Amino acid sequence: MSAETTGTISQPSVTRPSLFRVPFRRPLRALPAAALVVAGAAHIPVIPAHLHEAPYIGILFILLAAGSFVLAGVLTFYDVAAAYVLTAVVMALALVAYIISRTFGLPLIGDDVGNWLAPLGVVSVIAEIVACAAAIALSRKSPRWLGAHASTAARAGRGSQAAG
Repeated sequence: MSAETTGTISQPSVTRPSLFRVPFRRPLRALPAAALVVAGAAHIPVIPAHLHEAPYIGILFILLAAGSFVLAGVLTFYDVAAAYVLTAVVMALALVAYIISRTFGLPLIGDDVGNWLAPLGVVSVIAEIVACAAAIALSRKSPRWLGAHASTAARAGRGSQAAG
């Protein structure tokens, strides 16, 4: 029987938000998702050379590319808070690694020191900055991902604002 025939109104089920199940439904999530795809794709062409020259860097590039694509898919189809947090962390780590490789150098690839304007490096850095910044901005828009405590604090804050 439907709600119309029984005269009752069905209530949507209420689920407690968590880091892994918060439906943000933000249209701007396409920005970090696209930037993740670009960042991942920018690392693919240099994987073979790095696997030969410095295998650990090649493996890290494979993991970065795969992780970027997975996170882009999660943001595209599921839009959960954990994906924003992971996007920010992974992209920030990639940026730190790039800076270290260009300043101090990394074992087995010291020839990258000072090579700030390598074309794929520039594309990758721009995409990583965009993905990281967008993920941080979008995750900070809603305290719901922190759980019930944040929503309680938010309600308390609204109450004190209304009184003032």
